[in-house]
Amino acid sequence: MKTKIRKRKRNGANRQFVAFGSVIAILSILVIFALMLVSGKADDSPLKKFAQQMFEPEIPKENIPLYKEAANAYDIPWTLLAAHHRVETKFSAMDPLLSPVGAEGHMQFMPCTFVGWSHPTCKDLGKGNISESEKTDPAIIQEYGGYGVDGNKDGIADPYDLQDALYSAANYLSQHGASEGDLEQAISTYNHSDEYLKDVLFYYYKYEEQY
Repeated sequence: MKTKIRKRKRNGANRQFVAFGSVIAILSILVIFALMLVSGKADDSPLKKFAQQMFEPEIPKENIPLYKEAANAYDIPWTLLAAHHRVETKFSAMDPLLSPVGAEGHMQFMPCTFVGWSHPTCKDLGKGNISESEKTDPAIIQEYGGYGVDGNKDGIADPYDLQDALYSAANYLSQHGASEGDLEQAISTYNHSDEYLKDVLFYYYKYEEQY
């Protein structure tokens, strides 16, 4: 009788171990797909869509008035601006707000795009050799034809200030077709990747339905 009881206990423990292992395996798979989603490396598949639903952060409520203000100033949908913010830095959760190729701030502007490609140091990918004082000076940005905007009217146009970054992105998208309804053209000009276009449109339509 004692032997049978021990076997039953052992079998029960084994079943619990197997169940625990299965849960860990499932969670590991979900975490992997969540990381793929965040990094942009997941393909356009049902698994990616599942991950987008399971691990998707909500639009920060405090950001919505900022999106609307900047979007209204440039006659574009605020949900498009929110979609770009989600894709570029996951609502500024990326740390640091600086990409390996030199894109900066909440909306990931290359310095030459922000300040203007006519700046004498601008070439190649657009990192340039622009001083911090020039990079945030609205007068310099106007001189060199950049898209940077002093959204909060504090005298500087800072890609690391959320309001300035949103105004700047809205300015860029508006000038590349978004204000005329050509969203795909505007998105593709912001980033030439086909995957980027798909992702921004995915969130744009999602936010249009939700809000």
